[in-house]
Amino acid sequence: MNKVLIIGSGGAGKSTFARKLAALTQLSLIHLDAFYWQSGWEQPSRESWRQQVIELACGNQWIMDGNYGSTLEDRLRHADTVIFLDTNRYRCLWRAFKRYVQFRNKVRPDMAAGCKERITWEFIRYIWFYPTKNKPMILAKINKHTTHKKLVVLKGKADIESYLEKITTLVTSNSYSGN
Repeated sequence: MNKVLIIGSGGAGKSTFARKLAALTQLSLIHLDAFYWQSGWEQPSRESWRQQVIELACGNQWIMDGNYGSTLEDRLRHADTVIFLDTNRYRCLWRAFKRYVQFRNKVRPDMAAGCKERITWEFIRYIWFYPTKNKPMILAKINKHTTHKKLVVLKGKADIESYLEKITTLVTSNSYSGN
């Protein structure tokens, strides 16, 4: 487990989970939101974004969280472990609103400078339709690229806590070597 890709709906808890996993494993943490967005919520060109993701994915050891379907296959090719947070849409919406209230008029730690927290109808629709629109496409890409990789599907808080406890046990018993 040297190159870990964490994906799931907006509000699924990807960044929080990634921070916890990185603290346990000591792998470098890459929040894609911090690289994608430019000050004032400006988007990069499709080609420059893809090139940046490929450069990040070529690193030796990392935990990378985020969606960005246009670069998912590039990230899947480089990852050795894929963790899919399969979180209920209602919980995702709740977390997105909670995050907005917590960071309103501030830049959250996993976001690019100059991007104050916001919530848009587009983002709400994305979360709402994720299970029927995005999830099937993402799962198809995961299945295509993970035949020789480790795939972990975590369906909620209990699964996430159990997985982190397992990693904690491996780390504290010196059984975790990044593989």
